[in-house]
Amino acid sequence: MLSRVAQNVYWMARYIERAEDTARLISVNDILLLDLPKNSLGWAPLLFMSGGQDQFFENNAEVNELNVIQFLVGDRKHSGSILSALSFARENLRTTRDVVPREAWEQINTLYMYVRDHLVIGMSRRGRHEFLRRILHGSQQITGLLAGTMSHTHAYDFVRLGRNLERADMTTRIVDVRSANLLIGQSQVQSQPTNAEQEQEGNPFDNIQWMSVLKSLGAYQMYRQQVRLRVRGPDVLRFLLQDPHFPRSVLHCQKELEISLKDLPKNDGPMECIAKMKQQLADAKITELASEGLHEFIDELQIGLGAIHDQLVTTYFDHV
Repeated sequence: MLSRVAQNVYWMARYIERAEDTARLISVNDILLLDLPKNSLGWAPLLFMSGGQDQFFENNAEVNELNVIQFLVGDRKHSGSILSALSFARENLRTTRDVVPREAWEQINTLYMYVRDHLVIGMSRRGRHEFLRRILHGSQQITGLLAGTMSHTHAYDFVRLGRNLERADMTTRIVDVRSANLLIGQSQVQSQPTNAEQEQEGNPFDNIQWMSVLKSLGAYQMYRQQVRLRVRGPDVLRFLLQDPHFPRSVLHCQKELEISLKDLPKNDGPMECIAKMKQQLADAKITELASEGLHEFIDELQIGLGAIHDQLVTTYFDHV
């Protein structure tokens, strides 16, 4: 297949996944702030999860709800905003519409126009929940349409590559940003004298925040189903990094990347990067990382994800 087509469907899938992930992040954070003490968390973490903090501070003096929502939902200059992501997905597919089912193109176009035309509603607290729900469901519908009606040829392999690389990247970002303060707080609490009952129960606000980490990735129900324990930091980290079955765990995404690459030509470079990351995940001692070194470990994973992307570009897209 043509390099241009491969690149376009790869980026289309990444941008659709990015729009869905950003919508879920905003929705979960909105609800989380209602359950926590005032001024305990705020909106700043979402900037770091999206990777757009530097760009945000270039144009905004204050981190507040309105500024962050505008930046993450409707800022056309920010490639991680929902509007930009859907616009880029639409543009990548516009010139290669014959590769995907017509229904998928129509759904992407419809979703983009809905977001473009309802930005004011999305900014308001009253209309935000329904606005974000429409984006989540629309993105998932596109993913389902592609999985269920697109022939699983090499073109679809590149769709899966884009989707799973973006998922793994977002999972590492959320784990890195959300767990930082939680694990510091947890270690401080554990260093203080506590009775057994207090240690078992933990800080209820910490539990709420760990639940929000799971919900930010749509993982809460599956975590409870698989782990069958109360929500604890190390267990959450283990589930999101090493669970082989949950679609947004980093390990599962790596396996999906491997499967997608299996039948593609000249796959040695990307396969080598994936094998290295899988070994990093297998060797990780989560309990120790929860006490020290998690940030550095996540940095290594993110470097690895960047290396996989670079290998895909060099191998398949540089001839565009």
